[in-house]
Amino acid sequence: MAVDGLTTLRSNHGPKDTMNRLEAAVTARGMTIFARIDHAAGAVGAGLSLRPTELLMFGNAKAGTPLMQAAQSIGIDLPLKALVWQDASGDTWISCNDPSWLARRHGVDGEPQVGMMAAAVDAVMREAVAAP
Repeated sequence: MAVDGLTTLRSNHGPKDTMNRLEAAVTARGMTIFARIDHAAGAVGAGLSLRPTELLMFGNAKAGTPLMQAAQSIGIDLPLKALVWQDASGDTWISCNDPSWLARRHGVDGEPQVGMMAAAVDAVMREAVAAP
């Protein structure tokens, strides 16, 4: 699945374990967790069904604030978001907005924080999906 600006990796774990591993990896790197949203639980509350789907909003003000100082519009895409979801075949995936794509979208792709954010996102995603 190729979606412009989105990085997606298949996980070696189920949805809950993948999300828990992602949250631990984010926290271990000193980033802040802003929200963990269980879309499947929301669907149940509305009388609907949805395969496991959780969103994690996370970031670091030292990296994100300079980007917003350069282009406040990037605040619509920050904090960063990662979605852990299960497909119809039962496979678990993690998708995250690519910080480099977000920076290009808002015209701040020359900022040094972008590379650090991209490396951090790649690291936490790979840690979350890695084989035991």
